[in-house]
Amino acid sequence: GSSATNATAALRGSPSDYDTWAAAGNPGWSFVEVLPCFKQLERDLDFGEPWHGTAGPLPIRRAAATELTPLQGAFHEACRSAGEPAVADHNAPGAVGVGPWPSNGFGGLRRSAAVTFLAAARGRPNLAIRADVLVDRVVLEDGRATGVQLAGGETIAAERVILAAGAFGSPAVLMRSGIGPGDALQEVGIAPTVELPGVGENLQDHALFGLVYDAPGQAQVAGVPWFQTLLTVAEERAPGEPGLHLFPAGPWVLADGPRANLMVADLRPRSRGRLRLRSPDPVAAPIIDPAYLADPADLPRLLTAVALARRLARTPPLGRILREEIFPGPAAADGSAALVEAVRAGLDPYDHAVGTCRMGPRGDPTAVVDGRGAVHGVAGLFVADAAMMPTIPSANTNLPTLMVAERCAAWLKEG
Repeated sequence: GSSATNATAALRGSPSDYDTWAAAGNPGWSFVEVLPCFKQLERDLDFGEPWHGTAGPLPIRRAAATELTPLQGAFHEACRSAGEPAVADHNAPGAVGVGPWPSNGFGGLRRSAAVTFLAAARGRPNLAIRADVLVDRVVLEDGRATGVQLAGGETIAAERVILAAGAFGSPAVLMRSGIGPGDALQEVGIAPTVELPGVGENLQDHALFGLVYDAPGQAQVAGVPWFQTLLTVAEERAPGEPGLHLFPAGPWVLADGPRANLMVADLRPRSRGRLRLRSPDPVAAPIIDPAYLADPADLPRLLTAVALARRLARTPPLGRILREEIFPGPAAADGSAALVEAVRAGLDPYDHAVGTCRMGPRGDPTAVVDGRGAVHGVAGLFVADAAMMPTIPSANTNLPTLMVAERCAAWLKEG
């Protein structure tokens, strides 16, 4: 889900994703208000106004039809044959259908935040970059953040501390600082200093599942991204907006022959997980429970996506490339208990974790930060990353996280 790893998918999500944030008591986060930030960060090489920016640091493009691999082109044609609408721009409001992934990874280079935003700032005299440094906790004095303490014991003083360690790292730093659910902190020997029950709660991710097919005669194409085309499907809970992802991946040339995947993902999960500390040691990985499919409404949606993927796999011309279904396989037929078992066993993270320092107004007992990222109950301490998202966008979290950074940076500059 980041700008440097995974698929470098540059999707925004739906306008309603952000309108929901604003309606939950977070002024400034409606789609109309965040659209300028999306446009400011991008240099879209395919589209311009009214929805896109053309002068930002992050270049984004989509594969042309002539650039598609046989697998990717066949998937697009099969979707159209099955009646799915064509989409030129998946980032246009209301876009649902099949079309090219917008991406910041092309030409053999992942244009990450490090090689775009950070590269341009490296020469600033007020910027010091400390590599290979592990932060233990935030230093608190009289209800204010005054710096951070590193794992080696060094303290770095600061008038303002901004955590941007992600949905796993930021809540862990807060909890090691004594900020979080008191009972959970005491269980690992940390004295609570600020009671915020929402720290580490509300963990959300998109559940991902891959069907595996034999793809005889297919070969990997050097220098060509594995992800070029995407089908978004609307669903009953959000008519006219993306609810599911389906996309081909591969081919992968394995010892027993070429394989390809049809991947499916639920973009609007109701399940909520949590993160807890394993120990006060900053080197110890936290205990992460994504709770995929914990809500009974989520499994049927994935099963619907699997059934659609199977229909597409039989539809020409894709059916001439994808032959035998290796996994889940014919024994796990649609509607069977075997398929349910296979989906539960074969789930993967889509790596879009959000929500563990959820923003909300001060009166919300589970909110961790306010609408500008300020941690409730601690002066001078902020979170500015995907952890503050109250609900997960219906998209990969690469661009939404960069947008959050742009939005928070503008407010922080105001003081």
